[in-house]
This record gives sequence, C-alpha cells and structure tokens, in this order.
Amino acid sequence: MSVLIKPIITEKMTADSELHNRYGFVVDPRANKLQIKDAIEAAYGVSVKKVRTMNYGPTRKSRYTKTGVQHGKTNAYKKAIVDIADGDTIDFYSNL
Repeated sequence: MSVLIKPIITEKMTADSELHNRYGFVVDPRANKLQIKDAIEAAYGVSVKKVRTMNYGPTRKSRYTKTGVQHGKTNAYKKAIVDIADGDTIDFYSNL
C-alpha cells in the first residue's frame, strides 16, 4: 500500500507551510496517522511532530438535461496535515 498519493500545493497550503511549517498531502484512506508519519519521514527525511487527518466524502450532483436527469459524484479522499519540526523543510519543486 502506497500511503502518500500526492502533495497538496495550493495557495493556502503554501502560506501555511511558510508561516507554520505545515504541509498537506492526499493519502490512502486506509492509512492511519502512524503510517503517514513513517511514510513522510522516509520519503522526505524530516522529523514529524504532529499529523492531523480529514476524510472528505464524495460530492453528489445532478443535472437536468434533454435526455433526463444525469447523476454523478466526485471521488472520496483523505487529507493529512503534517507539522514538521523546526528547521526542517520539504521542497516539492526540487525535482522539476
């Protein structure tokens, strides 16, 4: 099971990483906080102080068209906000 799926690179998370040394990741929904902590420490070589997780459910939408009502939904996912120890940083742009 690959725990980390992708980092969250938004304006809000970038500001949070610069001010409070917090980083966001989309993670596997079955992963717990200890597995997330171990995966981030192994992947980026930093020490993790705290892990907070959030489960997002699917957003369901319906649309009325000529052919009838169309139903759809987005995918559910789990997000983890990780506090890194002072002095450590994660550079997402080094591999570009």
